[in-house]
Amino acid sequence: MMEQKVVSILEDKIKHISSNSGEIYLVGPIKLPIHLGEETAIFQWYCWLLCKEDLHDIEGIIHKLSAVNLAEMQQSSVLVYGDFEHADDAFIRMHSICHTGDIFGSKRCDCGFQLHQSLQMIVSHGAGALFYLANHEGRGIGLFSKAMAYLLQEDGYDTVEANLNLGFVDDARNYGDAIRVLRSLREKQVKLITNNPKKLDALRSAGLEVADRIPLWGDVSEYNEKYLQTKVNRSGHLLSGCPEQ
Repeated sequence: MMEQKVVSILEDKIKHISSNSGEIYLVGPIKLPIHLGEETAIFQWYCWLLCKEDLHDIEGIIHKLSAVNLAEMQQSSVLVYGDFEHADDAFIRMHSICHTGDIFGSKRCDCGFQLHQSLQMIVSHGAGALFYLANHEGRGIGLFSKAMAYLLQEDGYDTVEANLNLGFVDDARNYGDAIRVLRSLREKQVKLITNNPKKLDALRSAGLEVADRIPLWGDVSEYNEKYLQTKVNRSGHLLSGCPEQ
């Protein structure tokens, strides 16, 4: 039998959100100090898990999850800054996980730069949220397939050609669950940090009011120049705000 104290700590921190593909369980907020430049900003961290069944109470959730090796699965997060729920104006970023760029600091892409720059922009703005989407590695093809795509790119293929030749579409990402979590945290309009019109279309198609798009270009180098050009020429990314425009 679970201690009542454990139940009381967790019961108000787990929210249930219905999804077309199952049930979303959102846990948080959890205070998370994050080092940005010379300062430490306090974000509120949430994590969500998609389940195929409705787990009715805290004890049921913990009993179920303790029997599953969640370390072998990926769960997404959202970092919330400021009074995100009530602020009249808030920035958001839908950031796809990039193991090589975000963690290792690889310069083959601009993902690590965009991650940290988005967090700094949100803090400077005063209110916002960064959604860290764990099942979006390699535009949705996964880490192992991304590694194979990298090998093709080293032989001259661009990002789109590599994905297509491995049997994938150019971009397999879906934002449905992230949008449902966003709706649970904020009802007011948002401003989206992105160069990708597909992200903008996904939010607006879901009925969200997106007041503006905030461009995010930078960290251009010899290592990612072709990658960035492919984003514009093949994937339709918007050049406004690009330092080389």
